[in-house]
Amino acid sequence: MTAQVVPKTNRRRGLTAVAAALLLIVGAGCSDDASSADTSAPPTEARSSAETSAQIDAGTVDRIEEAIENTMTTASIPGTIVGIWGPDGNYVRAFGIADKTLSSPMKTDFYGRIGSVTKTFTVTGVLQLVDEGLVALDDPISKYVEGVPSGDEITLRQLARMRSGLADYTASEEFQKSLFDDPEIDFTPQQLLDYAFSQPTTFPPGQGLEYSNTNTILLGLVVENVSGMSLPEYVSQKITQPLMMEDTSFPVANEFPEPHARGYTEQTAGGEETVSTDWNTSWAWAAGAMVSTLDDLHVWAHALATGTLLQPTTQEQRLEMVAAQGVPSDIGYGLGIFDISGWVGHNGSVPGYQTVCVYLPEREMTLVIMINTDTPYEGSEPSTLLAKAITEIISPEHVYRLDAGVQESDSSAAETPSPAPTR
Repeated sequence: MTAQVVPKTNRRRGLTAVAAALLLIVGAGCSDDASSADTSAPPTEARSSAETSAQIDAGTVDRIEEAIENTMTTASIPGTIVGIWGPDGNYVRAFGIADKTLSSPMKTDFYGRIGSVTKTFTVTGVLQLVDEGLVALDDPISKYVEGVPSGDEITLRQLARMRSGLADYTASEEFQKSLFDDPEIDFTPQQLLDYAFSQPTTFPPGQGLEYSNTNTILLGLVVENVSGMSLPEYVSQKITQPLMMEDTSFPVANEFPEPHARGYTEQTAGGEETVSTDWNTSWAWAAGAMVSTLDDLHVWAHALATGTLLQPTTQEQRLEMVAAQGVPSDIGYGLGIFDISGWVGHNGSVPGYQTVCVYLPEREMTLVIMINTDTPYEGSEPSTLLAKAITEIISPEHVYRLDAGVQESDSSAAETPSPAPTR
């Protein structure tokens, strides 16, 4: 499907988020090589031991459902799938519609595009290579990828923490025109980097924080160049297969397993709503192209936050959070992961779809939200509004909050420096 070019202000809002999710980017911490990690943990080990098969009590369920339904109405969210798992019980339910034309309902087994949650897989791949002694976090990117501006000064750690200063290719008007003129177009990683490198850097390496999808594209190339595998192949063999996440995939174009909901976006020239279900996500690649399900993200949220596939010292470095200037102190970004008031994980957004995939270590609780729109409400991502409404009930002392003034939009940046989504 071909869409009109989106005016600059609208396009930036949408695409940056696509690869973003949290705009807050932080970085610091020292590098520490570790030995090889055991990646054979079964999915039962990837879930919290505190989780039970019991259901959340009826009174809490009523409050959760009222909050979800009110938020969906307020933010005009067509459909959502919500999963909560923890020591107080579990809750899984779908709300709303998957297809406005057919009025078909959302279902809990649907696949969804997960946007910047993809970054967590890409960075995990880099950290696994650290554990194998094949790369070091303080290696310069020039050691693995040629032609990067200031490549001798930018480290892998800085890329993972969004501290490189490299421009975000999704903010390039030339890139945006190419994508929105033809949403079915195929992009190569090098083409994406060409868009980024044609723009000036925004600050010297390590001296600022800015969410940029370009960083994760480069890290995806590191994984490929060092492992000898394509990034989709690596993610499958080294991450999703060991965790038995059979319904998680890495499309190379617009592949989208059935069943899934239709995605609705307003990233068009006139701001009218359009269906983006089959748009080619090659433009997001390592920063936002993956597809998953509620059940698989349940596994991933815990594995990601607790370091199931990494050595403990490497996971410790991953979780070294730094807050960006002007951002609340309870929001921080680590190595391809964020902490929002204790909830650890990532969010994601691409045209038509948004995801929140987080784990609360203090309560051993997992929350996953998947929706079929990326249209903001009063400057806030609709998935963020849902997460806030739900966590106000299930973890009132740990509310998932990304104020509109702190978030970035889907098309200008990736999920964060202001924490922002992939989009």
